Amino acid sequence: MKVGLLRHFKVTRGYPNKIVTSEELRQWMREYDASDVEENRIDLCNVDWSKCYASDLSRAEKTARKAFDGQIIFLEELREIPLSPFFQRKIRLPLPIHLLFIRIAWLFNHKSQSLSKKDVSKRINVILDKVLQQDENVLIVSHGGIMMFMRKELLKRGFTGPKFRTADNGKLYIFEK
Repeated sequence: MKVGLLRHFKVTRGYPNKIVTSEELRQWMREYDASDVEENRIDLCNVDWSKCYASDLSRAEKTARKAFDGQIIFLEELREIPLSPFFQRKIRLPLPIHLLFIRIAWLFNHKSQSLSKKDVSKRINVILDKVLQQDENVLIVSHGGIMMFMRKELLKRGFTGPKFRTADNGKLYIFEK
């Protein structure tokens, strides 16, 4: 049995390279979620994928439709981990500093974040329990953060596969059992 993890294509909406407020960061996140993608060739490694599950966000949907010809099962649970700006005031900070504070707040389960690490882990386990019920090759199209958790859980379940810190856009990572 093989599980293919595929990160969505690169988003055309780039990162803000200026100092932004929390509200400007929220606006950028909305634009990022609505952005189009830069398609690239996907190497499916000559695997016959029986099923495909994908995040229901447009960037993952477009990637899944290019990668898989059959019926795709779109799941909200495969969406990227939602992150909320830590600062609620009009403090202007460089984007990397905002992101650092958001990640720290998330790791420490700060009330500013809607999902905890435990919630995400539980969500991943529910999805994998569903996906792995049958002994089929399954393609999962999702997002970088979710893929890191999914990789960790697949390894716990006896799968072997490649290491990655941040998954490349449009690149397939295969895990086997």
